[in-house]
Amino acid sequence: MSRYIVENIRDFHLDHIFDCGQCFRWERQADGSYTGIAHGKVVNMQFQPEKQTDGRPDLSEEPPDRTLPCDHAEALNGTQHSDQLQFFSTLQPSGRLVIDNCTEEDFQKIWKPYLDLDRDYGEIKKSLTAQDRVMAQAVEQGQGIRILKQDLWETIVSFIISQNNNIPRIKGCIENLSLLFGQLAGKYAGRAYYSVPGPQKVASLTAEELAPVRLGYRTRYLIETAKMVCEKGLPEDEEQLSALCGVGPKVANCILLFGMGRYDSFPIDVWMARVMNQLYGIDEKDHREMCAYARGHFGQLGGFAQQYLFYYIREKNK
Repeated sequence: MSRYIVENIRDFHLDHIFDCGQCFRWERQADGSYTGIAHGKVVNMQFQPEKQTDGRPDLSEEPPDRTLPCDHAEALNGTQHSDQLQFFSTLQPSGRLVIDNCTEEDFQKIWKPYLDLDRDYGEIKKSLTAQDRVMAQAVEQGQGIRILKQDLWETIVSFIISQNNNIPRIKGCIENLSLLFGQLAGKYAGRAYYSVPGPQKVASLTAEELAPVRLGYRTRYLIETAKMVCEKGLPEDEEQLSALCGVGPKVANCILLFGMGRYDSFPIDVWMARVMNQLYGIDEKDHREMCAYARGHFGQLGGFAQQYLFYYIREKNK
């Protein structure tokens, strides 16, 4: 079995990447590695952090809890806190990535863009935290997050299924859908992995055939969306995306961010409403104000900010 090793990766942590609500087909193994499927390929990934020898934190462990009190006005005024930013500057996870069942060609064509390895996340974090005390707090928690470049159709399916759902159940539904109706993508460690069925296959299914997947009311959304994609093709912009069955503002923003590379998108769900209230003092029910704040405060980096904040609030509530 082929193996590809990438040395000296910075700003990277598999736990942060695969547990921030952007993807649902990766499983953490007993050794801390992840096995999953993307773009029709099955691999196992293991990140081996460098051990620090210069007095900095050991990045093989999670950072300590450094929750800081913050009021809304202080966050909006952009008051810089040098002690927080200096501590954050020491948390630049680096190490080597070992990808099992991967050739050099697969890495260059699939996994390098999928993991967004050409983007400088250190600069993104500096930009987001330079004048924002609470964002520095969130970034410290999810320092190794990267936004994955995912297949658009799979992203549409995943986030239609995600509506009013929790992550374990979303994963189970997608796994069952793939197992029952997808194509065999490969095997790893004795287990078979199946791809998400394409729009043509889903469009041909009846609600009765999809019943074992346990999608509930989302069944109709998925079938109708598949038929629309078969007829008109995959959406190319926000207007076409929002015309799909069952795609409201939150789902649309998730698909824009994770499937279409719109990094200014700022999806808001119950977790994001909670964190925007707790850290920025915005009313949990005022999603319009949250979106306006994100546009004005985070700009083109809104999607990155959203991922740091989402990971932060979920970790704090585990």
